[in-house]
Amino acid sequence: MKRRNLILAGSAALALSACATKSKFKKYRGPEVTYVVVNKGAREMFLFNNKKVIKKYKIDLGFAPIGDKFCEGDGRTPEGNYFIDRRNPNSKFHLSLGISYPNAHDRAEARALGKPPGGDIFIHGESKPWKLGRNDWTWGCIAVPNDEMEDLYAMIGNGTPIQIIP
Repeated sequence: MKRRNLILAGSAALALSACATKSKFKKYRGPEVTYVVVNKGAREMFLFNNKKVIKKYKIDLGFAPIGDKFCEGDGRTPEGNYFIDRRNPNSKFHLSLGISYPNAHDRAEARALGKPPGGDIFIHGESKPWKLGRNDWTWGCIAVPNDEMEDLYAMIGNGTPIQIIP
């Protein structure tokens, strides 16, 4: 009887563990990310702890990658100084970190053109893995593979400055 109960309990535990899914929410115990730099031309993003690079990532950008974002719908990734201002754990692009675009300068540029500046610029994962690495495909966001986005989501806190350069 004891042997039968042990076999049943072991089988149940094995079945439950097979149903468990890997969480997209990772823990990060490394040095604090104090700054993020995105180099659009090189398609690279760097995470810094003070003046030391912690990690480098290859990225995809908006479908019109050259030039600064001037208005809603132009497909460009903004250039300038921003900060991470929100998190979306339920993004349709796996996970996402919001960028504080538009700032006052961006709003003034768009107003001068008589257009809205747009918004909802994020660092995010991919909705379909085949999109990543197939040129630039976002509407102005910064995209990385989902597994890397999980790392970024754990590493970068709200309020972290981000500089996006041409």
